[in-house]
Amino acid sequence: MKNSVMLTITSLLLLLLLTFHLAGDIVYGWEPGGLANLIVVVPFSVFWLYGTLVLAERRSGYIIMFLLSLFSLVVPYVHMKGKGVGVTSRLAGSSGHLFFVWTLLAIGVLGLFSAILAVRGLWSLPWRRSRSAPSSGLPSASSVAQSGPLG
Repeated sequence: MKNSVMLTITSLLLLLLLTFHLAGDIVYGWEPGGLANLIVVVPFSVFWLYGTLVLAERRSGYIIMFLLSLFSLVVPYVHMKGKGVGVTSRLAGSSGHLFFVWTLLAIGVLGLFSAILAVRGLWSLPWRRSRSAPSSGLPSASSVAQSGPLG
């Protein structure tokens, strides 16, 4: 499977899981479910979708996906640190939180994998654009100037 196709799929899955996870954070009371959350999440998600779908296989798309994949790794780190989801958390001893914890693990895996794929995509791009002669078959202005009007 092509690197760019894998990156698109993992990036879309990552965004989906992050929105599921944020919904879980709101339901469990760790995030306020207010308008401020919506104002931040919607533009952020649209920016990620644009970088993934419209700017696919371009340098800017790879950079957007790389940075946001690295950013997504913060989510599992914050929740697993301290009283996040461990034995001493509010989730311990209660039921129905398997999906919430699973999304944390999946976000970590997909975030790291997407970052690696984005780096591979960036690495495979040419660093400079080639400046070749126009493909119209006509001589370029610089070649006419060097050879003179009579050839």
